[in-house]
Amino acid sequence: MLRRLALRDFVIVDELDLSLESGFTVLTGETGAGKSILIDALQLALGGRGDAGVVREGAPRAEISAEFDAPASLAGWLADAGFDADDGSLLLRRSLDAQGRSRAWINGSAATVGQLREAAEHLVDIHGQHAWQGLTRPASVRALLDAQAGVDTAALADLWQRWKAAGDALAEAGARQAELQRERDRLAWQIAELDKLAPGTDEWTELDAEHRRLAHGQALIDAAQAALQQVSEADVNAESLVARAADALDAVAEVDPRLGEVARVLRDAGVALQDAAHDLNGYLHQVEPDPDRLAAVEARLSEWMGLARRWRRPPAELPALLQQWREELAALDASADLPALERARDDAEAALIGEARRVSTLRAAAAPRLAEAVTTAMQQLGMAGGRFEVALQPLPAPQSHGLEAVEFLIAGHAGATPAAAGQGGLRR
Repeated sequence: MLRRLALRDFVIVDELDLSLESGFTVLTGETGAGKSILIDALQLALGGRGDAGVVREGAPRAEISAEFDAPASLAGWLADAGFDADDGSLLLRRSLDAQGRSRAWINGSAATVGQLREAAEHLVDIHGQHAWQGLTRPASVRALLDAQAGVDTAALADLWQRWKAAGDALAEAGARQAELQRERDRLAWQIAELDKLAPGTDEWTELDAEHRRLAHGQALIDAAQAALQQVSEADVNAESLVARAADALDAVAEVDPRLGEVARVLRDAGVALQDAAHDLNGYLHQVEPDPDRLAAVEARLSEWMGLARRWRRPPAELPALLQQWREELAALDASADLPALERARDDAEAALIGEARRVSTLRAAAAPRLAEAVTTAMQQLGMAGGRFEVALQPLPAPQSHGLEAVEFLIAGHAGATPAAAGQGGLRR
């Protein structure tokens, strides 16, 4: 409960300290006596919007403090936010200066205005003289009944969105059939042109490398032959020279073992030269000019280049382009498949109707319970014979909130016909 409300330099109040006792408290007074100022000050302490206009003229700032018994529901929130509440009290404080700058505290620790509002949800409900108008808003009325019924409409709203999206997709596809067919024909023709080439994923790279080898075939043979001559086949070659050097060092290795180590290195080099000569011989036996294969590779490369120029893409990108077009065509076929779209819409509608009927059942069961509870309460509020009813009106089509509209009907006294709020029901 609210224990104390203190104001300083707020609107026309220079200073006020109001202590409240347990029980029911009423503030009375003539119009202009300042009742609303107290409510406005309390709302500001609870995180309400404020501006420099609430600062008393000539004062640097307005300050409001509101002290409450800390409810158990706030204990965890206070601990998580780092606010102390050991004595069971909760002090909210707010200041607003003449420049409109605001500061807030909770139990003496700096806080944000948002944190004041979060705490306020556990402390106070403020209802104005026009609060009844919320009962004329369909969403508010429906929310009250759903709270009584234990209904969560999130799944219903999601299913409705899916049903609407499926219906929109079907309608769009139906309206765009000619356009979609033209687009499909274009993609199918492009795919057919590339399919004639049937480009392999790595084929361009492999063709390019092979073409370079074939185009320079004689130069490669000449280089390999020259290397083989220098390594092993010439009168003076690397193998023989290395062997002679190793023999010369072996002859004196007993005198200085270090030269023996060098000789062993030269012997290893000689083995490596023999391996190189063997590989060069093998290469020369496998490679020979092949003008027919060169012509075939050049023809294939020409096909790649022609399509690359047509589609203005690097040749290496043609396989990815073909895959992209195939995916686009598949997506287009799916979007233009009216029977499939109809099935998707019907499935979405069936799921929506199933969930909506479940919600309707819960609402229908909760409506008389809510009506009875409110009617009973009315008898204790000077409205003897008054009656409260909950009307569920079927809608012509499913909505995101269900299959029915909810309306509260009220008769303020015996013999009166229940009417909707604003039509003589609630305001009487």
